Amino acid sequence: MLLLSEQNDNGVLRLTLNDSSRRNALSEQMLDTLQTTLEAAASNPEVRVIVLAATGPAFCAGHDLKEITQARQHDDAGRAFFTRLMGHCATVMQAIVNHPKPVIAEVTGIATAAGCQLVASCDLAYAGPEARFATPGVHIGLFCSTPMVAMSRNVSNKAAMEMLLTGDMLSAEEAMQHGLINRVIAAEELTAYTMEMAAKIASKSSMTLATGKKAFYAQREMPLAEAYAYTSEIMVENMLKQDAKEGINAFVEKRTPHWQDQ
Repeated sequence: MLLLSEQNDNGVLRLTLNDSSRRNALSEQMLDTLQTTLEAAASNPEVRVIVLAATGPAFCAGHDLKEITQARQHDDAGRAFFTRLMGHCATVMQAIVNHPKPVIAEVTGIATAAGCQLVASCDLAYAGPEARFATPGVHIGLFCSTPMVAMSRNVSNKAAMEMLLTGDMLSAEEAMQHGLINRVIAAEELTAYTMEMAAKIASKSSMTLATGKKAFYAQREMPLAEAYAYTSEIMVENMLKQDAKEGINAFVEKRTPHWQDQ
């Protein structure tokens, strides 16, 4: 099974990439499986937060280079396959960003090329001290142009360009300093910490989380005045929701709110 799925009572769906023999590469089949699973989770009210983890020594090594090499044998030298693969990968990355539920990456081992893109596309990311990150396409004559989209939206321009131009591997600490991941956690504590953070987020109103996540990614692409106009409107609509009324009343009355997720 390429993707292991487990959901707990807190509403946390844990998805584990499980193709360690191929270093959890984003093959066509893996992308298909991820997309289908993410789509199902989006409409499942029992899922409140998603954790994306992996088995084996690699979180995700990017695209399957053997699959890419095989496609070169086609009459078009692989053009149709490459076009389909890049489009499919972009769809999955955008599905994570546009997903109504928060998505958290739990990274052990290496995350390279499209695997690094996968980490950057998640809303939060926690990593063990042995985790390593790189966009190493330049080593094989292939600039990591699509990973660059997610990378440049997470780290500074200079840091992103250094990774892209050199292909050098970053340590977990360096990745944290650059803003690619949130925190480095001791290996033996990583899963417990990630799941604790997921449970904390899952305890909030799912309506509020979905509203805020969508607004966050929308406003950051806008000019300042447009961003304030947009988020002001979002705040007004949010204030009129049942959970906002309940949350404010609970705060004033010094009690725990009871969310209806609406």
